[in-house]
Amino acid sequence: MDEEKAVIEAILFLEVEPIEVRTLAKVSGLARDQVEEVLAELRHDLDNTSRGLELVTVGGAVQLSPKKDLWPRLRERFGKKREARLSRAAMETLSIVAYSQPITRGEIESLRGVSADNMIRQLLERGFIKEVGRKDAPGRPTQFGTTREFLQHFGLESIADLPKLDEMEQERFSLNG
Repeated sequence: MDEEKAVIEAILFLEVEPIEVRTLAKVSGLARDQVEEVLAELRHDLDNTSRGLELVTVGGAVQLSPKKDLWPRLRERFGKKREARLSRAAMETLSIVAYSQPITRGEIESLRGVSADNMIRQLLERGFIKEVGRKDAPGRPTQFGTTREFLQHFGLESIADLPKLDEMEQERFSLNG
Protein backbone atom coordinates (compact mmCIF):
# COMPACT_ATOMS: atom_id res chain seq x y z
CA MET A 1 0.00 0.00 0.00
CA ASP A 2 2.95 2.34 0.60
CA GLU A 3 3.96 2.33 -3.06
CA GLU A 4 0.37 2.98 -4.19
CA LYS A 5 0.06 5.82 -1.70
CA ALA A 6 3.34 7.33 -2.91
CA VAL A 7 2.15 7.21 -6.55
CA ILE A 8 -1.22 8.82 -5.74
CA GLU A 9 0.45 11.48 -3.58
CA ALA A 10 2.92 12.28 -6.39
CA ILE A 11 0.13 12.58 -8.95
CA LEU A 12 -1.84 14.90 -6.65
CA PHE A 13 1.30 17.00 -6.09
CA LEU A 14 1.91 17.34 -9.84
CA GLU A 15 -1.70 18.13 -10.75
CA VAL A 16 -2.56 21.84 -10.66
CA GLU A 17 -6.32 21.30 -10.84
CA PRO A 18 -8.51 18.90 -8.84
CA ILE A 19 -8.46 15.42 -10.39
CA GLU A 20 -11.31 12.91 -10.52
CA VAL A 21 -10.90 9.47 -8.94
CA ARG A 22 -11.41 7.72 -12.28
CA THR A 23 -8.59 9.80 -13.79
CA LEU A 24 -6.35 9.04 -10.81
CA ALA A 25 -7.05 5.34 -11.38
CA LYS A 26 -6.19 5.62 -15.06
CA VAL A 27 -2.97 7.60 -14.50
CA SER A 28 -1.78 5.44 -11.59
CA GLY A 29 -2.75 2.10 -13.12
CA LEU A 30 -4.67 1.21 -9.95
CA ALA A 31 -8.27 0.04 -9.68
CA ARG A 32 -10.78 2.69 -8.68
CA ASP A 33 -11.50 1.01 -5.32
CA GLN A 34 -7.74 0.91 -4.60
CA VAL A 35 -7.49 4.64 -5.38
CA GLU A 36 -10.42 5.39 -3.05
CA GLU A 37 -8.78 3.30 -0.30
CA VAL A 38 -5.45 5.10 -0.79
CA LEU A 39 -7.19 8.50 -0.75
CA ALA A 40 -8.95 7.64 2.53
CA GLU A 41 -5.62 6.59 4.05
CA LEU A 42 -3.86 9.68 2.71
CA ARG A 43 -6.62 11.95 4.04
CA HIS A 44 -6.34 10.27 7.45
CA ASP A 45 -2.54 10.67 7.46
CA LEU A 46 -2.72 14.35 6.54
CA ASP A 47 -5.53 15.13 8.99
CA ASN A 48 -3.83 13.42 11.93
CA THR A 49 -0.33 14.81 11.62
CA SER A 50 1.21 18.25 11.78
CA ARG A 51 1.75 18.32 8.01
CA GLY A 52 0.86 21.49 6.11
CA LEU A 53 -1.37 19.89 3.50
CA GLU A 54 -4.85 18.47 3.43
CA LEU A 55 -6.74 16.47 0.85
CA VAL A 56 -9.77 18.45 -0.30
CA THR A 57 -12.67 17.36 -2.46
CA VAL A 58 -13.94 19.87 -4.99
CA GLY A 59 -16.93 19.01 -7.12
CA GLY A 60 -16.21 15.28 -6.94
CA ALA A 61 -12.48 15.66 -7.65
CA VAL A 62 -9.59 15.68 -5.17
CA GLN A 63 -6.62 17.97 -4.68
CA LEU A 64 -3.80 18.62 -2.23
CA SER A 65 -4.13 22.05 -0.65
CA PRO A 66 -2.52 23.96 2.22
CA LYS A 67 -4.45 23.48 5.46
CA LYS A 68 -7.00 26.27 5.94
CA ASP A 69 -5.46 27.48 9.20
CA LEU A 70 -2.18 28.18 7.37
CA TRP A 71 -3.67 30.58 4.80
CA PRO A 72 -3.26 33.73 6.94
CA ARG A 73 0.52 33.13 6.94
CA LEU A 74 0.68 32.11 3.26
CA ARG A 75 -1.73 34.64 1.78
CA GLU A 76 0.76 37.48 1.27
CA ARG A 77 2.93 35.50 -1.11
CA PHE A 78 0.67 32.79 -2.49
CA GLY A 79 -2.84 34.19 -2.20
CA LYS A 80 -2.77 37.02 -4.73
CA LYS A 81 -3.81 35.04 -7.78
CA ARG A 82 -6.43 33.13 -5.79
CA GLU A 83 -8.00 36.28 -4.49
CA ALA A 84 -8.42 38.61 -7.44
CA ARG A 85 -11.44 40.45 -6.10
CA LEU A 86 -14.84 40.35 -7.70
CA SER A 87 -16.83 43.55 -7.73
CA ARG A 88 -19.98 43.78 -5.64
CA ALA A 89 -22.09 43.52 -8.82
CA ALA A 90 -20.17 40.43 -9.96
CA MET A 91 -20.59 38.81 -6.53
CA GLU A 92 -24.30 39.59 -6.58
CA THR A 93 -24.65 38.05 -10.04
CA LEU A 94 -22.58 35.02 -9.03
CA SER A 95 -24.73 34.56 -5.91
CA ILE A 96 -27.89 34.67 -8.02
CA VAL A 97 -26.50 32.03 -10.38
CA ALA A 98 -25.27 29.83 -7.51
CA TYR A 99 -28.54 29.86 -5.59
CA SER A 100 -30.94 29.86 -8.56
CA GLN A 101 -29.20 27.67 -11.15
CA PRO A 102 -29.93 26.85 -13.86
CA ILE A 103 -30.86 30.44 -14.66
CA THR A 104 -31.09 32.57 -17.80
CA ARG A 105 -29.64 36.03 -18.42
CA GLY A 106 -33.18 37.46 -18.43
CA GLU A 107 -33.97 35.87 -15.07
CA ILE A 108 -30.72 37.24 -13.60
CA GLU A 109 -31.59 40.70 -14.89
CA SER A 110 -35.08 40.40 -13.46
CA LEU A 111 -33.67 39.59 -10.01
CA ARG A 112 -30.92 42.25 -10.16
CA GLY A 113 -33.05 44.92 -11.80
CA VAL A 114 -30.22 45.90 -14.17
CA SER A 115 -28.42 44.49 -17.23
CA ALA A 116 -26.25 41.48 -16.46
CA ASP A 117 -24.29 41.31 -19.73
CA ASN A 118 -20.96 42.56 -18.36
CA MET A 119 -21.18 40.56 -15.14
CA ILE A 120 -22.04 37.34 -16.98
CA ARG A 121 -19.14 37.92 -19.40
CA GLN A 122 -16.73 38.51 -16.47
CA LEU A 123 -17.92 35.41 -14.62
CA LEU A 124 -17.64 33.30 -17.79
CA GLU A 125 -14.08 34.60 -18.36
CA ARG A 126 -13.11 33.81 -14.76
CA GLY A 127 -14.54 30.31 -15.19
CA PHE A 128 -16.98 30.69 -12.29
CA ILE A 129 -20.07 30.08 -14.44
CA LYS A 130 -20.75 28.21 -17.66
CA GLU A 131 -23.57 27.55 -20.08
CA VAL A 132 -25.43 24.49 -18.82
CA GLY A 133 -28.26 24.21 -21.34
CA ARG A 134 -31.20 25.93 -22.90
CA LYS A 135 -34.50 26.76 -21.24
CA ASP A 136 -37.59 25.20 -22.79
CA ALA A 137 -39.16 28.59 -23.45
CA PRO A 138 -39.61 30.91 -26.43
CA GLY A 139 -36.23 31.76 -27.93
CA ARG A 140 -34.63 28.85 -25.97
CA PRO A 141 -32.47 31.17 -23.85
CA THR A 142 -29.14 29.94 -22.51
CA GLN A 143 -29.09 28.79 -18.90
CA PHE A 144 -26.08 29.32 -16.65
CA GLY A 145 -24.74 27.38 -13.68
CA THR A 146 -21.62 27.36 -11.53
CA THR A 147 -18.42 25.46 -12.33
CA ARG A 148 -15.85 23.36 -10.50
CA GLU A 149 -13.61 26.48 -10.54
CA PHE A 150 -16.34 28.28 -8.55
CA LEU A 151 -16.41 25.48 -5.97
CA GLN A 152 -12.62 25.45 -5.74
CA HIS A 153 -12.31 29.23 -5.40
CA PHE A 154 -14.84 29.36 -2.58
CA GLY A 155 -13.65 26.17 -0.85
CA LEU A 156 -16.85 24.18 -1.42
CA GLU A 157 -17.09 20.46 -2.04
CA SER A 158 -20.45 20.83 -3.77
CA ILE A 159 -23.16 23.43 -4.34
CA ALA A 160 -24.98 21.91 -1.35
CA ASP A 161 -22.26 23.42 0.85
CA LEU A 162 -23.38 26.98 0.10
CA PRO A 163 -24.53 28.82 3.24
CA LYS A 164 -28.25 28.36 3.83
CA LEU A 165 -30.45 31.35 3.05
CA ASP A 166 -32.91 32.79 5.54
CA GLU A 167 -36.52 33.38 4.46
CA MET A 168 -35.91 36.95 3.26
CA GLU A 169 -32.84 35.92 1.27
CA GLN A 170 -34.73 32.98 -0.25
CA GLU A 171 -37.38 35.39 -1.46
CA ARG A 172 -34.65 37.62 -2.94
CA PHE A 173 -33.29 34.71 -5.03
CA SER A 174 -36.70 33.37 -5.99
CA LEU A 175 -37.88 33.82 -9.56
CA ASN A 176 -41.49 33.59 -8.37
CA GLY A 177 -41.28 36.65 -6.09
